[in-house]
Amino acid sequence: MKIGILTIGNELTSGRIQDTNSALISRAMQEQGWAVARMISVGDDDGAIHDALAHLLARADGVIVTGGLGPTADDITTAAVAKAFGLGLYSDPAVLAHIRSIFEGRGLHWTENNAKQAVFPDGAEIIPNPAGTAAGFALRRERRIVAVIPGVPAEAKRMLFEGVIPLFRNAFPGAALHVETLTFKLFGLPEAAVDDAMADADLAGLGVGIGFYPNFPENHLVLTVREASAERAAEKLREARKRVEARLGKHIFAMGDETLAGNVARRMTERKLTLAVAESCTGGLITDRLTDIPGSSAFLERGFVTYSNAAKTALLGIPETVIREHGAVSAETARLMAEGARKSAGTDLGIAVTGVAGPSGGTEAKPVGTVFIALADGGKTVCRPHAFRWDRRRNKVFASQAALLMIWRHLTGELRNDG
Repeated sequence: MKIGILTIGNELTSGRIQDTNSALISRAMQEQGWAVARMISVGDDDGAIHDALAHLLARADGVIVTGGLGPTADDITTAAVAKAFGLGLYSDPAVLAHIRSIFEGRGLHWTENNAKQAVFPDGAEIIPNPAGTAAGFALRRERRIVAVIPGVPAEAKRMLFEGVIPLFRNAFPGAALHVETLTFKLFGLPEAAVDDAMADADLAGLGVGIGFYPNFPENHLVLTVREASAERAAEKLREARKRVEARLGKHIFAMGDETLAGNVARRMTERKLTLAVAESCTGGLITDRLTDIPGSSAFLERGFVTYSNAAKTALLGIPETVIREHGAVSAETARLMAEGARKSAGTDLGIAVTGVAGPSGGTEAKPVGTVFIALADGGKTVCRPHAFRWDRRRNKVFASQAALLMIWRHLTGELRNDG
């Protein structure tokens, strides 16, 4: 089964807001085993809507349309779709009464243009809106279905899963396949290197699709299986997973919906370990990412943002002579920052980052992007030098990712004391 997606709105074509509905719908269609044939965005223009519908209906079994169902003058989708199909319009009294009850229940002022949201093409099937006032509708023509729902993302999501997908599944009962996907999240290899590592895995021969998706600062590898049965799909995915892990295992830090910070938090909590963070160039970003995880207080004791040299000395006890001799951006300073944070907080681990984020401040010996990351566990202190080559913000993000990965590798026993 092939699906066309049409998103409507001047706010989309002008770039004022991002089209998130297309991505949402595409993911949902993949989960159903349906292919997206085309995605089109047009403004609130009668002719553009007509042309886009004609294009999609020539290439898809079902078309999902979002946007333009509100009460204002520029919300023309219903009228445009009706015109494209040569249909008249009617007002649905039950929908109108429902909209009025919402306004009354919320104490909102009613204006007559809101009644526009109860107008539909003749013969349309109503798609209820459990999250807003504008109901959607569906039209069936020559074994094709067009489903039209609001563009507000929260409303579109509810209506897609509760209204549109069940409608399509009933209309095309034999079209759905069982789809399984598995995402591997990697760090430390560019996309081309990931592709090269998988070149001899022969996942196509196994009947498994593979996709490579950069998601800075990570690279995601996604496996997709489409099968008639869940058992067969799971069997193929298990074999494919073995092949991926055999080639990329040391670079995989998370899978599926997992995150690096979440996995660090989980492992720290399981092992009942505590952590202190000392940050210079990242400015608290590592601590911020860890505190995004619910329950992080179980392991994260404190964080230091020691941006100045004076702060490094006053809060972490780094001798001024060390900073003068080796510099604030140095392996020596990074080691003492990690040890000082751990000692001050009385924690099991201390992680520290110091570097030149840019765009200024670099030297020939330590250019912009030079970063040192150190981890202390009370028995040893490991330090790693890095040479990032991004802009200021991305250097900070990359450094925070490398620091979290360093903690993860310590927790998994993969961090060698060679620094």
